[in-house]
Amino acid sequence: MTPPPSAGSIAARMRPVPEVGDSATNRDVMRVFMERPGGGWLLLVLVCLATLGAAGAVWLYQIYKGLGIAGYAHPVFWGAYIVTFVFWVGIAHAGTLISAILLLFRAKWRNAINRSAEAMTVFAVFTAQLFLGIHVGRIWKAYFILPYPNQRGLWVNFKSPLLWDTFAISTYTLVSIIFFYVGLLPDLAASRDRSTGWRRVLYGALCLGWQGTSRQWKAHTRTSLHLSGLATPLVLSVHSVVSWDFAMSIVPGWHATIFAPYFVAGAIFSGFAMVLTVMIPVRRIFGLEHIITEYHFDNMCRFLLLTSMIVFYAYMIEYFIAWYSGVDAEKASFWLRAFGPYWVSTWIMIICNGVVPQIFWWKKCRVTPWIIFIAATLINIGMWFERYVIIITGLSREYDPAVWGHYTPHPYELMIVAGSFAFFSVAFLIFLKLFPVIPMFEVKELEIHARDHEGAH
Repeated sequence: MTPPPSAGSIAARMRPVPEVGDSATNRDVMRVFMERPGGGWLLLVLVCLATLGAAGAVWLYQIYKGLGIAGYAHPVFWGAYIVTFVFWVGIAHAGTLISAILLLFRAKWRNAINRSAEAMTVFAVFTAQLFLGIHVGRIWKAYFILPYPNQRGLWVNFKSPLLWDTFAISTYTLVSIIFFYVGLLPDLAASRDRSTGWRRVLYGALCLGWQGTSRQWKAHTRTSLHLSGLATPLVLSVHSVVSWDFAMSIVPGWHATIFAPYFVAGAIFSGFAMVLTVMIPVRRIFGLEHIITEYHFDNMCRFLLLTSMIVFYAYMIEYFIAWYSGVDAEKASFWLRAFGPYWVSTWIMIICNGVVPQIFWWKKCRVTPWIIFIAATLINIGMWFERYVIIITGLSREYDPAVWGHYTPHPYELMIVAGSFAFFSVAFLIFLKLFPVIPMFEVKELEIHARDHEGAH
């Protein structure tokens, strides 16, 4: 029989990962955010801030004039704002999937990309929340969304999809922020020990006295595991709730039971694509090729291929069910999607989301960064148009042809949509220069395990 492990051996296994001062991982990752920002970074921030300022001015003008300045016209009163809201909620799912679900499955390839994905989750959720207020129009009435006792005797409408979104998104935001922050703690302590001035004060306050003791590492591991178990159902529930905004109605093309899994798969699909779109330039600019390797690209592209096939299957099954149902309104809705006034949007959606990812059947395409970057960018474009097709075609072509209408996004709307991308970009660019974009302790842990494994052989 194997003797039981001694207390000393257990303590040894629970020791923190050694953080050597001249560690290549520490040096390379800290160089990203410790060095003075370059001219390219400053230019990007200025462009994004200018775009964000212009979008803010348009939003203030919309508050003054009303939602009539947008492209809304009967019967379409859910336009580019709700399209972009659903898009950003979908982007937010990649971080939780990579960090939580893949952690539970012990997928090692997540370690080099999970920090950036978690940061993108938080920023994307905040970006999505902006559109709840922008879409309502009267932002000063936003507090009516929240269920709280008040002297007016008013209560929220629990049948409203807006309230469902409020509960789902607020819960997801809270869990995502906690998960993101807990994962940062060891790296914040490492950054504190290797920084001076205001950075040392900032990291010292944020790391909550982390010293890397065995007890702290044990608590950190357990907390990460428990949060992963809590966050995993949220990946399925949050975008399912968003899909019910549509599926609970009787609008042609919306009232379908496939919407929940269809939206969840699409959210993961678009989220992974956005992670690749952002991290490939970061990897190239900051010289992180030895940390984010072809192995990571290969696995992520396989995941893109899988979710692409699920989404493409949903596209086909929607058309089949519309035909099989025999309901004239359903058949007309899907016919008009492909060959009606919105045919360009539909075919962009199908080509970008169903055809382009098929290149990942070839390994050469899965490990070539510029090919992946182009494909991921096209996927993000296709996923925005997917939400556009679902929302706009459903509302503009309902049951009565006498009230059919046509919707075209107004420049004011498109400016605010561009401002949301600027908001997300500014947040991520600032994050790049304040915090480690790659989890140093997880990458070093894999390096130590690999070195020990090689030594054992």
